[in-house]
Amino acid sequence: MGTHNDLPTTIPIFPLPGALLLPRARLPLHLFEPRYLAMLNDALKTESRLIGMVQPCEGPDGADERLHSIGCAGRVTAMSETEDGRYMITLSGMSRFRVRDEVEGFAPYRRANVDWAGFEADLGPEETDLGLDRDHLMDLLGRFFEDRGLSTDWDSMADADAELLINSLSMMCPFEPEERQALLEAPSLVTRRETLVTLIEYSLYSGDTIQQMMQ
Repeated sequence: MGTHNDLPTTIPIFPLPGALLLPRARLPLHLFEPRYLAMLNDALKTESRLIGMVQPCEGPDGADERLHSIGCAGRVTAMSETEDGRYMITLSGMSRFRVRDEVEGFAPYRRANVDWAGFEADLGPEETDLGLDRDHLMDLLGRFFEDRGLSTDWDSMADADAELLINSLSMMCPFEPEERQALLEAPSLVTRRETLVTLIEYSLYSGDTIQQMMQ
């Protein structure tokens, strides 16, 4: 799939709050609801095997949730079935898209007509970030992970290329859905790294402020 002309204009949509998929990154998913098993089955029948990850907008409980306008489509590249009929799949991020409108029909899951325009770089080569201060970022991460009680493989993270490092952190850090959406919509790897650093610094600053108020 070299260009967006090779991608379908109507794709299944998986509206999962807090889930973030980025181009050239991988997202593991656990599917067990009948509607999403049907979605997976239908996606596997297509040449592209695409599923669109879109975060729902915050709204009243129980309402048919509106979708954010921008999501990211991933190709099903790995799948395994558990003994009780659940599926573990891996989506490999292909490209972001803009939701044009939802498709009415008989499918038990949501589908949307999408526009790939404006995201041509997603199908291009890996991005670089010449302004990345890795030492500063790793120091921030160490404090952030300690503050949140998180752990990771620091050795592999320190050796990772800029895109893999920044995108992996964007996907794994426990940010709020709207913050994850900002990371998704960042127009370049540089702006995503800047957004990521801002979110981490804000979280650390907020935590320090709360601790000072409690003392």
